[in-house]
Parts: sequence; structure tokens; C-alpha cells
Amino acid sequence: MPRMSKVELYAAIRRDHRGGMSMREFEREHGVTWRTVRKALDSSWPEPRKKLPPPATGLDRYKPMIDEILRADLDAPRKQRHTVTRIFHRLVEEHGADVSYGMVRYYVAARKPEILVESGKAPLEAFVPRPARSRGGGRLR
Repeated sequence: MPRMSKVELYAAIRRDHRGGMSMREFEREHGVTWRTVRKALDSSWPEPRKKLPPPATGLDRYKPMIDEILRADLDAPRKQRHTVTRIFHRLVEEHGADVSYGMVRYYVAARKPEILVESGKAPLEAFVPRPARSRGGGRLR
């Protein structure tokens, strides 16, 4: 028998309940515990899944150091700022970090704009409307 979604399972339990089935019969018929039967009878929608915290990575220990480097680069001349490659090599050489280049690259790409906004140095986003097109076939003459 194909597995039902939780919504379908709840509907089936409620349908069988209206038919007069006992709790133990629900458990055997649908292969669930009494708690699931009780939840299905109390609510027509299953409660949403709990969001799990993101798993810890090897980079977590070094995130404050990377943030510090990126904050220091805000005041440095353009040519003297750290590239992702340089940040990666510093982590490996100075701290013996066992992380991949890709992990550092993705973190820096996500974190750099956030640090710019936090420091107040982020460029303001401006909206420039496009001019309306003429009705003469789209070409200007």
C-alpha cells in the first residue's frame, strides 16, 4: 500500500472515527500510535514540522575571524583588501583551519554585504524607471 501524506492520514482517521472505529482499531489499521490518532481527531491539519537549526560546520569557529578581516578591509585601500583566496590561505596557515575553499567563499559572499550594511557603507539602491516605449513598432526614428 503506498504511503499517505499526513493530511490524507488525518482525513482517513477522522473518516473512520465517524464510522465508529475504536482507538485500538485506528492504531492497527493505520499503523500509528494513539498520540497520532488523538492529534488527528483534535485538529484537521497536522502541525507544521519544526525547523531544525542548521548543522554545525567546521567553519563556525573561524567566522568571527573572517568577520574581523572583512570589517578591517572596509577602511583599507581597494588594492589592499583581502580576496577570498587570501582569507582562505590565512585561515589555513595561521590557524590550521581544516575547511574548504568553497565554504569560505560562500560565507564571505553572504557576509560581506551584511557587514557593509551594518557599517553604514552600503550603497543606496536607486530605482531608475525606464522611459515609456513609443507605439510606432518599438523603434525610435
